[in-house]
Amino acid sequence: MSKIIISVERELRSKSARIIWSLISTPEGLAKWMADEVESEGDTLSFIWGNRWSAHEIKKARIMEQVNQSYSRYIWEEDEESGNYWELRMERNELTGDYMLTVTDVAHDGDTETLREIWEDNMDRLHRNTGL
Repeated sequence: MSKIIISVERELRSKSARIIWSLISTPEGLAKWMADEVESEGDTLSFIWGNRWSAHEIKKARIMEQVNQSYSRYIWEEDEESGNYWELRMERNELTGDYMLTVTDVAHDGDTETLREIWEDNMDRLHRNTGL
């Protein structure tokens, strides 16, 4: 299976590095746009979709690396052996002063469009839930 690196970028309507950083590096921030709930235990995050008392899905990711107000790099539990991580990076747009959010992830053959759509949907959810 070949791997394809995808990148999804969105300009956010915020000049606050602190706000953007909290959205990509904290369980509370990630829960606003990536899952229904995010729990933290050490360097492991549990992403929960759906209601715990009915049908739900839980995926665990480990925090591989974080550089304050720059990027957070995560790896899903099932990708530990392959080393395929995903990254959330914030960068300031020099022209507007607003921040850009760039998601980088690895897709496998045939999954590229699906994965891109998932990240686009997450970005739309971020906008709906935060106004950014």
